[in-house]
Amino acid sequence: MAFSSLYARLPALQADLRLADATLGALLLATALGLLVAQPLAAAVAARTGSAPVTRASAVALGAVLPLPALAPTPLTLGAALGALGACNGALDVAMNAQGIAVERRSPRRVYASFHAALSFGAVAGAAGAGALAGLGVGPELHLAGLGAALVVVAFAASGPLLAADLDAPAGAARLAAPSRALLALGIVAFCCLLAEGAVFDWSAVYLRRTLEASEATAAAGVAAFSLTMGLGRLMGDRLADRLGPVWLARGGAALAGTSFALALLAATPPAAIAGFALLGAGLAAIFPLALAAASARSPEAATAPAIAAVSTAGYLGLVCGPPSIGLLSGLVGLVGALGLLVVLCAVVVLLAHSVR
Repeated sequence: MAFSSLYARLPALQADLRLADATLGALLLATALGLLVAQPLAAAVAARTGSAPVTRASAVALGAVLPLPALAPTPLTLGAALGALGACNGALDVAMNAQGIAVERRSPRRVYASFHAALSFGAVAGAAGAGALAGLGVGPELHLAGLGAALVVVAFAASGPLLAADLDAPAGAARLAAPSRALLALGIVAFCCLLAEGAVFDWSAVYLRRTLEASEATAAAGVAAFSLTMGLGRLMGDRLADRLGPVWLARGGAALAGTSFALALLAATPPAAIAGFALLGAGLAAIFPLALAAASARSPEAATAPAIAAVSTAGYLGLVCGPPSIGLLSGLVGLVGALGLLVVLCAVVVLLAHSVR
């Protein structure tokens, strides 16, 4: 909710500070930089103190920092605020995933993918709420301050029942995950999945609007369909992993995503494109959670947070690289050819699906 709400209000922040598109794009890199720097540091702290305290502190901090971008008076302070927000998110991402793994290890059934479903539905809710408030004339300062305060309260209250810190931070816990072929393969899988996700969020509307000449309302349906099916897919991911096994779920999902999106690009119509984005989201939905779970399974419980951080950081590096990569390729081979990269990424995941065992 926090990030989708912020991104939905970026046009207003851009107008207030009179930022060029290139300047805003450069400032947004501060969010990614803060996230990538914070993840290994938070993993080391979580391995020492347990994931619960880091989850609680970073979740509360995320809500507290959320209003800062809307209050920034200059581009430099906006960049600093975005970097702080990214750092809070990076720490929370590692810690809450380690906590989720610890919960699943003590559960009689798989539950981990459903936590990632909550992430997808939260993104939809945040964007929808931001659009409604903007339509009512509520400014980003009041909107993000109110939401931030609410998230602080909710995060603090919800963190009460987290597992005890000493359950995933025994003495002698590793601060960093030892590099291995297994973690490398999982990192590549995560990189491919999140690169595709980032590309869809940044380029689906452009593809529908400019290339396929869809209306603005139709153009927005691409990312909405992708987010919705990804949320539903993650909600069903635990049951499907139990029935099919994680390897077959990852391989089948990537194959479905790549094949359907390739056919959608060939059809080159707005309905086919929206269906392609929807099936891409459904196919990729469970794979990133499976990769994080596999990383934790290949390490002792004491090293869960560092292993998750290694794979998660590789994935978010793909998320950062996705939009500019598509833009660069588009200049060389056109947007349709550039989006064909997503089909190639799905094929790579099919080849490396065995790593999520």
